[in-house]
Amino acid sequence: MVLHGLFGSGESWHSVCQKLATDYRVFAPDLRNHGNSPHSDEFDYSIMGEDVHKFIEARGLDAPHVIGHSMGGKVAMQLAISFPTQVRSLVIVDMAPGEDVARHKDLLQAMLQLDLRAFSTRKQMEDALQAAIPDLGTRRFLLKNVQRRPDGGFRWRLGLREIDKNYSSLTSSIRGSQQYVGPSLFVRGEESDYLQETDLLEIRHWFPRATVVMIEGAGHLVHVDQPQKMQQVLGDFLRATG
Repeated sequence: MVLHGLFGSGESWHSVCQKLATDYRVFAPDLRNHGNSPHSDEFDYSIMGEDVHKFIEARGLDAPHVIGHSMGGKVAMQLAISFPTQVRSLVIVDMAPGEDVARHKDLLQAMLQLDLRAFSTRKQMEDALQAAIPDLGTRRFLLKNVQRRPDGGFRWRLGLREIDKNYSSLTSSIRGSQQYVGPSLFVRGEESDYLQETDLLEIRHWFPRATVVMIEGAGHLVHVDQPQKMQQVLGDFLRATG
């Protein structure tokens, strides 16, 4: 099972999922307020961990391997400590279990202030966001969350207002009363500051069997920046854990 990050969806890991699907049955659900999942004012890691727990039970899955990136990494960690018997192994991509800084408020505000009624093309939206979000790749990633409405206009698939309202919850630590003692792999992007040496003590508190691997030449989007290295690391770990 693959859990995407903030502003993403299951589609964000499509190429990785395709390769994994040669050896595994793969699920990449959209977390609440993302993709095609419902919008909700209730939005934190405990709730999303419960969502994934229900997803696993509803499909009768037998303790899947769980891979989570960024926000999805914290959801995966929360799932593992809340329902440890439902997780065969855990892969966390560039995320720590502790409290994080508010990294995305500017992106949220830029999207909230974009009046989609004023545009007829995505190129117009890209241009309108340029001042607030100079990086073209980031703008295009965010605008994947824009859909055509039946009347020809545009709408956000994201629950932007719900995410904004609960954003402080997304920077919080995971919470629980037990460790996850199954095999765990934390993958760190060399050029990212999401997962640092100072996080290792807390990682080993929650996940005593954790190993940490750094992928050179990768930022936070490890699977995008170094897809072959990411695939190799994933494949080696999953084969070793059954």
